[in-house]
Amino acid sequence: MSPLCSNNNPYASFGATLARDEEQNLWSTPHDVTHTEADDDRVLYNMIVGRSQLDKDSEEWQKLNYDIYTLRQTRKEVRSRWKHILEDLGFQKEADSLLSVTKLSIISDSQNMGKARDILLKLSEETNIFPTSWQLSERYLFVVDRLIALDAADEFFKMASVVYPKRASVERVDEKQVSAGMA
Repeated sequence: MSPLCSNNNPYASFGATLARDEEQNLWSTPHDVTHTEADDDRVLYNMIVGRSQLDKDSEEWQKLNYDIYTLRQTRKEVRSRWKHILEDLGFQKEADSLLSVTKLSIISDSQNMGKARDILLKLSEETNIFPTSWQLSERYLFVVDRLIALDAADEFFKMASVVYPKRASVERVDEKQVSAGMA
């Protein structure tokens, strides 16, 4: 006779798996083995590997740990900005899947590649959807390609321009304040 409850719960180590995955979670799909395929993923991966080889009490470990945390937070913020705009455009249910990119992702139409690159560059130059220190990620090229296929790329850019406008430089602000004070 078998017991009604067994200890063969497949979800018993789920919490431990999540904690371990968060350490390796470079993007949005922790179990995806393709994380380290993109250059920006390799940078984070190399930082994590480098940190694991250091003594936790060392200054180098603390610096790397801070850099890893900062990079992850920056990535989360950028992803959150993109998700916010996608949801505002009506893609509430699709936002996560539109932002999910793996090495299995493909460009929907090779003719869109140039347009996707142009829109991505325009987003980085004319909006603050990316931080100033951000290096453009191939990941968002795939997202823009998907938006082009959905005929939503131009609307995405317009909304990003409104929600995350490029701020005037400090010199321009100072000039306006000075000229306003003189008038």
